[in-house]
Parts: sequence; C-alpha cells; structure tokens
Amino acid sequence: NVLENPHVGVILLVPGRNDTLRINGRARLVRDAPYFDELAVKGRRPLLACEVAIEQIYFHCPKAFLRSELWATESWPAPDALPSTAQLAKRLARPDEPLEKIEEYYGAGYAARLY
Repeated sequence: NVLENPHVGVILLVPGRNDTLRINGRARLVRDAPYFDELAVKGRRPLLACEVAIEQIYFHCPKAFLRSELWATESWPAPDALPSTAQLAKRLARPDEPLEKIEEYYGAGYAARLY
C-alpha cells in the first residue's frame, strides 16, 4: 500500500528483449498534474496516477528470461492448458457468481469496454 509504505520497485519489460529495467524509489498518488492530458486515452484523462521519484535505476541481468524462454512462443502452454480469466475470477474473487455470467463479462465485448 503506497499510502502506508511509499518505497516501490518497478520492473519494466519490453516484449522480445531479455533484459529488464529496474526502478526503485518513492511513490505518491496524484489526483491531477499538468501531464494528465498527455496520458489521456480515447479522450479520457486518468483520475489518479502513481508518481515514482527515482532513487535507483539499473538493468537486471537477463538470465532468468533466457532460462524461462519467456518470449519464445513455442515454449508457451496451449491456451486451454491454463484456466481462463473467468475461471480464475470465479475461484478467487467471485465464487458466488455463475461462471456463465463471468464469462460473458470477460467475453468479446471486454476489450471494447476498456476505456
């Protein structure tokens, strides 16, 4: 919780690259800032942002990504080998809702409702 402990660490991933960028610093929540207009997506500005004052920044060694073959699509499990988002939501967050209702929520229209 940023309000109780502002110390944060962020790892930035770039698809296709094995190295990562690590940023450590202090976070604060911001309700408005001059740059909010630049963050707008489809005309909607953010209501809240998390700013990080950088104290350390460095590249992480890529060994873990190389070993895991994270970006090697041929190493990925088949889509049906893992539970769907709806199945995970049913188990972890919405156990009392019918699976069909959760599947409808995460179905084809989900991407259209992002913004």
